[in-house]
Amino acid sequence: MSDTARLEQDIQATRARLEGTINELAYCAQPGVIAQRQAHGLRLKLDAATHTDDGELRIERITAVVAAVVAVVVVVGILRRRR
Repeated sequence: MSDTARLEQDIQATRARLEGTINELAYCAQPGVIAQRQAHGLRLKLDAATHTDDGELRIERITAVVAAVVAVVVVVGILRRRR
């Protein structure tokens, strides 16, 4: 095989790799794909925060969050009544 033919094959292979990379980057940069990745990450974080490694619910954490939400709602209700 001549050097020219080998160079042309290398160039075609490089173009094919670059095309695949560009297509992958374009896919990853789509707003819908970004939103899906973010939602999946949030679900994983929520699951890690509310479940133990065994899959059991972390009742103490859930109770603390619910108590905090109730406290905020009560305070907002009191402040609105004063106006």
